[in-house]
Parts: sequence; C-alpha cells; structure tokens
Amino acid sequence: MRATGLVPTKTDYKKRGSKRAPVPKKDEKPIMGLTSDKNYIVANAVENILAAPKVKDNKGKDYTKKKDYGKTPKYLQKIKNEIDQEFELVREMQMEEDAQRDRDKFLLPDDERAELIKALKKKWEVVHKQYQEITHVQKIDTVGLRRKKENCEQELRQLEKDIEKLSKKFIFVDTTYGDYY
Repeated sequence: MRATGLVPTKTDYKKRGSKRAPVPKKDEKPIMGLTSDKNYIVANAVENILAAPKVKDNKGKDYTKKKDYGKTPKYLQKIKNEIDQEFELVREMQMEEDAQRDRDKFLLPDDERAELIKALKKKWEVVHKQYQEITHVQKIDTVGLRRKKENCEQELRQLEKDIEKLSKKFIFVDTTYGDYY
C-alpha cells in the first residue's frame, strides 16, 4: 500500500484499536449530584467469595515424566567416583603406614632383656655405692657435694624405673625414635 513516490499516503498511518470517547462540547454540562447507593467494599467481598477459584493451565513441561527423572546426573556420578578413588588411595596409604610402623617395632627377646636388667642392676650397685660414700660424710656443706648427691639420687631413681620397665613380660622396641636420654 505504499505509493511509488517518496511521500507516504494518508492510508499508511491508520491507528489500530478503538477510538477514545469524544471530548465534551463547550456547552455540555456535567451531571452534578449523581450519587450511588452501592457499597463497593461489601460488593467486592461478596463477588470474591462467590467467584470460582482460578485454575492454572499446566502447559509447562512435566519433569517427572522425563526418562532420566530421579537418576543421578552423570557429572555427579563422575565426581562421586573420583572421591571414592581418592578415599581408597588415602586408605591404602594409611594401611601402608600402619604396616611400616608394625615392621619398625619388634619384640625384645628374653635373653637380651635379661642382659639389660643385669647390666642395669650392676650400674645401680655402682651408683648406690657412690651415694653411700657421699651420705656418710658428716656435713654436706659444699655445692659440689650437694650436687653430686642430688645427681646420684636422680640416677638411682631413673635406674629403678628402667629396671621396672624391663621387668615386664613383653617389651616392644620401636626403631623409629632416637635415644631417650
């Protein structure tokens, strides 16, 4: 409906839809004092009570009818498998560490244990003899004698503890740690 020229024709600009009400004329007077006896609040309440409930159109997809509904997605299965593999790897490493710790510990043979107890008792006798010599002195007035006596007492206590520990039936030796003294 275009003309062949550059200027559009009048028919190109038709408005769609209904026209508005015409503007009142200058000599028309509005109706004054028009009132209504209608109670709009009650009328609205009654209208809403009596109205039928709105039914929602269910035109959307029903996801419960899909073939993979309720199944775990593939990417989550992959992540779960990776986590399980890491867990197994950590568990194997822990088992290997436990096995290594068990290899590092061994039961002390009875003859070696008896030799250690015998050597500790001999050492205890030597230290006890020194202690007896110090305690028979009338006065322990010098710092050197007092320190020597305290060292002997401490060494005797430690030897007694060691002998008591070695007197137990089973003694396991841990090779992972260094000297205790």
